[in-house]
Amino acid sequence: MEFTTTALALTGLLIAAWTAAAAWLMIAASAKARQAESSRKAARRMARMIDEAPAIPLLVRTDGRIEGSERLAGWLGLDRMPQYLSELSGGAGKGLSPVQLAGLTDKVRRTQRSAAPFRLAMTPPGSNRSLAMRGNLADPQVSPGGAALIWVFDFSESQTELVKLRNEAARAQEDFAALVGLIEAAPMPMWFRGPDAKLRLVNQAYVRAIGAASADAAVERQLELVEPVDGLTAGQIAAQAAEQNLPIERIVPATIDGQRRSLRVSDLPLGAEGVAGYAVDIEEMEEQARTFRAFRDAQRSMLDQLSIGVAQFDSERKLTYANQPFRRTFGISSGTVSAGTPFDRLLNDARESGKTPEVRDFPAWRAEHLEWFTSGETQEEAWPLPGGTHLRIVAQPMPDGGLVLIAEDRTEQLALSATRDTLLRTRTATFDSLFEALAVVAPDGKLQLWNRSFAGAWGVDPEFLDSHPNAADLLTAIAPNLARAKQVSIIGEVIRAATLDRKETGGRVMMSDGRTLEFAGVPLPDGNGLLTTLDITDSQKAEDALRERAQALEDADAVKTRFLANMSYEFRTPLTSIGGFAELLAAGVAGELSDQGKDYVSAIIDSVGRLTEQVENVLDLSQSEAGLLPITKERMELMPFVTQVVREREQAIVDAGLTLDLRGSAGGKIEADQRQLGRALGHLLDNAIAATPKGGKILVDVGKPKGVARIVVSDNGRGMAKAELARALDGLRENKDGSGLEKRQGLGIPLARQLVEAHGGSLEILSRQGAGTTATILVP
Repeated sequence: MEFTTTALALTGLLIAAWTAAAAWLMIAASAKARQAESSRKAARRMARMIDEAPAIPLLVRTDGRIEGSERLAGWLGLDRMPQYLSELSGGAGKGLSPVQLAGLTDKVRRTQRSAAPFRLAMTPPGSNRSLAMRGNLADPQVSPGGAALIWVFDFSESQTELVKLRNEAARAQEDFAALVGLIEAAPMPMWFRGPDAKLRLVNQAYVRAIGAASADAAVERQLELVEPVDGLTAGQIAAQAAEQNLPIERIVPATIDGQRRSLRVSDLPLGAEGVAGYAVDIEEMEEQARTFRAFRDAQRSMLDQLSIGVAQFDSERKLTYANQPFRRTFGISSGTVSAGTPFDRLLNDARESGKTPEVRDFPAWRAEHLEWFTSGETQEEAWPLPGGTHLRIVAQPMPDGGLVLIAEDRTEQLALSATRDTLLRTRTATFDSLFEALAVVAPDGKLQLWNRSFAGAWGVDPEFLDSHPNAADLLTAIAPNLARAKQVSIIGEVIRAATLDRKETGGRVMMSDGRTLEFAGVPLPDGNGLLTTLDITDSQKAEDALRERAQALEDADAVKTRFLANMSYEFRTPLTSIGGFAELLAAGVAGELSDQGKDYVSAIIDSVGRLTEQVENVLDLSQSEAGLLPITKERMELMPFVTQVVREREQAIVDAGLTLDLRGSAGGKIEADQRQLGRALGHLLDNAIAATPKGGKILVDVGKPKGVARIVVSDNGRGMAKAELARALDGLRENKDGSGLEKRQGLGIPLARQLVEAHGGSLEILSRQGAGTTATILVP
């Protein structure tokens, strides 16, 4: 019983000890668990910090195995981190390149052997990342056994910025060197002044312009390129530019290489550094400007001489010039041009004055025409204006944004065109309606035009002519219709002479049907030749008949000539004999006559004289009408000649109780037959004396105005009516039945007219019944 109690006690103590031990173990385990959890959290924080750190560690053991994060694999372009260093080159654009891997391996081995740190920068192929690697021997606590620890930094942004800065610095240096070289090589003088406005730097162009030995010499001596202007030196003007902090530009003359040149000088302030300057030689520009102004003035002067209106608008669409025809066409004053009227306003004014076409929507039409300035092509329009005027408008856009507007008045041209069309139609109608057969042949021998009579005249098919055959084919078609086929060569020669030789020739052929055709080749002004053909069969027959009749008329004329010569002898010889015997009787050769016998003899002598005069008049009139009147011209004074003819009729004038007034100026001379012209004037005076009652007056006016002799015989007698004057001018006329002569008003006036016309002059007679008669002789 005691044993049991002791055993129980021991057992209880044992159990208590085990319980205490278990409790202590539990408490210790709980503390270790808490410590382990804290370590794990710290490890995770460290791992996270490492993952977020700009540098990632890479542990390389001596056997080549590596330890690294997947993030580093991503930087290297790998899908996962490999186990060995040699596997960092994945190929196909992934991982490191073989060269980079070899370099990294060499560095790692050197560090593992000698514990020497290294630095390495690389960019994996196919990646934009720039990686910096810093390697050293790993701490034994990290990895015992000589492992290498590599810290990999991603310095892509820093590298890009660094590269950019380096490039910019290099580019700035290059730009500065290029700028210095450009300034030195610049063809224009350039310089730099300090804050004191004194020269510090000049280029070679400046040195050459001023004729200095060198740039240093120019700066040392402060040689200025520009002369003082208005008392201000170049340095003072540069100082003003620096004070105002504004660039100053001016045009001044300067002497360069012994020549006066125009320079555009610019001073550019550069803040506290100083003032830069340069000079541009604008002498050629000024010369070109002067030449351009002269050319523009000459061009505008030439445009003023044109018949076509021309106007110029600038880029602001304002009128800058309009020549005289343009101003006249649109009714524009010179003030409108000088005021620079806008294009749209010009259209408005033109519309109000009726110088634009009638349109339904004028604003839209105006806006459409404003687009001419921006159009890249030439615009052309026809403007029919009220009143029948037609304008041709051409708008030519200019490269400077302006516009040249050309207005041509084509009213007359259109009228001429319409007239030309009418003339062409008229020519065609006339061409076809002519009796002649006509054809126009080109210089190459091709038939161009023909009328309807041509085919029938030459016996060719009209459809054949529609094909416009050449001359050779046409002659081939005509040859069978000729009486002698070989004569077709004559037609060919005529065509060739008209088209090529430009000579007018002709010929005549007989057709096989008995017709006679006469043809001629006429060269036309346009280079073509006209072949005209006329059927002269009937005219040939008539010509033969007329030739026979002309021969008969010539024979009759010869008979008439012999008749007049015979009659002149037969009439004058008996009258001369009768007059001579009567004068002998009156002289008492046959014995003393009684008073009654003397009266009879005197009457015979007077009758013989009058009959002799009438016979001479008849013979002279007959000879004049036959063209046989002899005219012997000689130089004579006009006034003495007329005076002599008047003196011969002085007694008749006195016996008739008339007065005569002779007027004229001496000195005029003419070429005339004194006897024949005197007879003509005498007949007119005799008619005036006979027609004027007692107490009347006769006026004779003599003159030679404009080289033509004029003799006027005027009276205030009874005058003649129109019918009487016509009968007096006719003289003798053959009866209607041809049996004899019909007596008219005498032979004086007709003979006088014939005698005057034989001298190449004319006789004009004006008479009014009861007012008198005026006869005017005009002799050249």
